[in-house]
Amino acid sequence: MASAEYKENPYLAHVKTVLPKAEGYEDPFDGCIPRKVNADKAKEILDGQYNPYTRQLYSDKFKKILEGRKKLPVFAQMEEFYKIFNENQIVVMIGETGSGKTTQIPQFVAYTDIPHARGKLIACTQPRRVAAMSVAKRVAEEMDVALGKQVGYSIRFEDMTEPGTTFLKYMTDGMLLREAMTDHDLSRYSTIILDEAHERTLATDILMGLLKEVASRRKDLKIVVMSATLDALKFQKYFSTGGEGTIAPLLKVPGRTFPVETFYTQEPEPDYVEAAIRTVLMIHQAEDEGDILVFLTGEEEIEDACRKIKIEAEGLSSSGKDGPGPLLVVPLYSSLPPAQQQRIFDSAPPGGRKVVVSTNIAETSLTIDGIVYVVDPGFSKQKVYNPR
Repeated sequence: MASAEYKENPYLAHVKTVLPKAEGYEDPFDGCIPRKVNADKAKEILDGQYNPYTRQLYSDKFKKILEGRKKLPVFAQMEEFYKIFNENQIVVMIGETGSGKTTQIPQFVAYTDIPHARGKLIACTQPRRVAAMSVAKRVAEEMDVALGKQVGYSIRFEDMTEPGTTFLKYMTDGMLLREAMTDHDLSRYSTIILDEAHERTLATDILMGLLKEVASRRKDLKIVVMSATLDALKFQKYFSTGGEGTIAPLLKVPGRTFPVETFYTQEPEPDYVEAAIRTVLMIHQAEDEGDILVFLTGEEEIEDACRKIKIEAEGLSSSGKDGPGPLLVVPLYSSLPPAQQQRIFDSAPPGGRKVVVSTNIAETSLTIDGIVYVVDPGFSKQKVYNPR
């Protein structure tokens, strides 16, 4: 490990007894000092033979995924991130959609923070349960570890972590807020990452205030505030730690964008749900392959639309050899059980396509592979406070 301090750390007891070493294993973190690791060292570990978190050889799947990760915009700015992160207590980061910030930044932090050797945790908050679950699953795959072991998630009514082993935890902002009620200094955490800060949920806004206070008491705590679209200067001023006139450092990462064709109806639709259903069926019959994402406002509309689409699609599929292939219809809304929410990541049936009918929770944090068509009636339900 980094030094004798980490070799003698009692938190490493579980590593010594639970994790067997591969033959010839040498710790890639040997000689590393926490929060002094640079991009060259992190890349050396990634391109090496051994996984420092499992003490086994990297799998072929890991190497294949790594090639894709290296193409993400955020990967190209790894050195810049490490320089800012290692030298500052609080960092504000703007990462456009598709930049890879949600999956990569917590991993970058893990390589320089070395939390597994210090008995600490890295927390990454998400405003929605389905995002916390799906991102944790993806990051576990990217790090070549088992979900619920070194990487886990914590949401209401479900905790997929292992005490003493988990060091990277994705969680809803409400869960971290609940922890702050009993542990005011959030002493278990070495770094806290607030993702999707632009959502400005009640829990996230309260956390920002709390974390600013905690940061003033705990100089060892690092905070990363991440967003896709944010008034960066306002947050830089708010999280300034250097006194009046100073601002927190900012890191900007471009996103990956693709050409988009937008089509509008000629006039307003009297029944937008029926219009959305017709559009889905038209795409399924006439357009090239690719999955469909439909936005509706709530559970009742979504379940009704799913039922009607299934009935119509089954009729089209059974109409003969010239008919379209099978259509997998998947609902997504916040009150859906977590296991059913994960169905949105299922593959489309052979020769067919998938349609995800969702509230606006699919708008941020989630990347559903295969989506080519988006049907958006433009309506959503919102809770707003009217002082009058």
